Amino acid sequence: MTSSTIAWLRQSLLALLCLSALCAGAAASAAPLEGTWRLDEPKPFGVTLHSYLKFEPTAAGPKGSVVANGSVELPFVDAKQVGAETVFRVSWGWTFRVRRDGANLSVVANYGGGEEPPATAVPVPESDSQPEPRLPLPPVHDVADNGLARTPPMGWNSWNHFAERVDDRTVRGAADRMVSSGMAAAGYTYINIDDTWEAGRNASGEIVPNSKFPDMAALAAYVHSKGLKLGIYSSPGPYTCGGYAGSHGHEDQDARTYAVWGIDYLKYDWCSAGRIYTLDELRPVYQRMGDALAHCGRPIVFSLCEYGMHDVWTWGPKVGGNLWRTTGDIQDNWKSMSDIGFNQGRLAPYAGPGHWNDPDMLEIGNGGMSATEYRTHFSLWCMLAAPLMAGNDLGRMSEDTREILTNRDVIAVDQDRLGREATRTLKLGDIEVWTRPLESGAVAVAIFNRGPAEAPAAFDWGQVGIGAKPRSVRDLWRHANVEAGSQYSTTVPGHGVVMLTAD
Repeated sequence: MTSSTIAWLRQSLLALLCLSALCAGAAASAAPLEGTWRLDEPKPFGVTLHSYLKFEPTAAGPKGSVVANGSVELPFVDAKQVGAETVFRVSWGWTFRVRRDGANLSVVANYGGGEEPPATAVPVPESDSQPEPRLPLPPVHDVADNGLARTPPMGWNSWNHFAERVDDRTVRGAADRMVSSGMAAAGYTYINIDDTWEAGRNASGEIVPNSKFPDMAALAAYVHSKGLKLGIYSSPGPYTCGGYAGSHGHEDQDARTYAVWGIDYLKYDWCSAGRIYTLDELRPVYQRMGDALAHCGRPIVFSLCEYGMHDVWTWGPKVGGNLWRTTGDIQDNWKSMSDIGFNQGRLAPYAGPGHWNDPDMLEIGNGGMSATEYRTHFSLWCMLAAPLMAGNDLGRMSEDTREILTNRDVIAVDQDRLGREATRTLKLGDIEVWTRPLESGAVAVAIFNRGPAEAPAAFDWGQVGIGAKPRSVRDLWRHANVEAGSQYSTTVPGHGVVMLTAD
């Protein structure tokens, strides 16, 4: 055999081996996606979150769902093949690009804010993705009123601006700035830590914070030293919305821990509890923590966050709730804010001292709306007797933002001790007039322009239930008294407001 023949055979053999490997790779990439795969997401503060991708091959292509951070299971809306990858989309606009990577999967997730770096998903038994077992629910009973929140709570929450970036330094800075900005003097009290503070549980089952919060009791002491109060966040499920440890099965233990730390406020978010319990069981599930807080030895405001499901306003006070979310999450734009705010009037009968409808946190200062729209946002929330939880970066407030958040004339309407929520009394095209009775006998009047263009507004006082002619009228944004005739007329900017008190 000549050397040229040997070389030819060697090249042919190499070609066959390469082709074989290529075919094997193609076969692997074409293999149907099936089974359950765990996607781990290590965080820089010592916590690893786990999500699960679940696939079921069908003749029409793969179907399945994602269990996001153990908290909620969302089915794939559709799937399409793009080269060696399958792109799955879920109902919240999330997408997952999936391809075979040896025995594992390579996954690129997009949660609506840009693609995450590629991550590896490993095969696991389907049982790993299942929620924790149900626990027996307590018999339904009324939890005693805790005597707190006789006016709507005012404060700051970390989520809208900082999300998982919140840490001890951020919270201390928020407390400092709440005092120095004049917000504390205007009535803001609570500094509330939202999701992502939890590390897990120690050997005794006690909840422990992650490395972002090295000493929660010391943090509470610092906030208290400023004359403020500290709030925290959890869930009645095994996981919070972000995938961190919830209070499921540890309600009494967690309430006692919060009391020892010096916590003054608890936001309790449904999330993964929905994978264990039905909506008909919302009341006893929340009652379990209401009972725990009632016996923890410290007064703690109880904020129910279940998005208005199952008419929470009818049973919220009966589980010890001081406030309850009435809608899904607010977004920092006019449509979201106005859709939420202008649809709250029907809930007015359920608001009162100690028990408040909560249309979600304030977006003022986060940049998605104009100063005019933010004044409308603030005015509407105050007319609704809503909790006022600022959600911006207090350390980087513009003067416009500070002036809106500290307008004491408008805040006085929100904090009026009669506790009556406003309702719409007049609609004139894009102009809506909302009124709210006050403890003094005066009436708060907000004239909203829901249209984008400036518009005139004119009405007789009798049309809004005030009588022929009030003795005095004050413009709460101009901080000035105005002439009180039998009729009132003004011009309202597009998406703007004129807010008055009439006596």
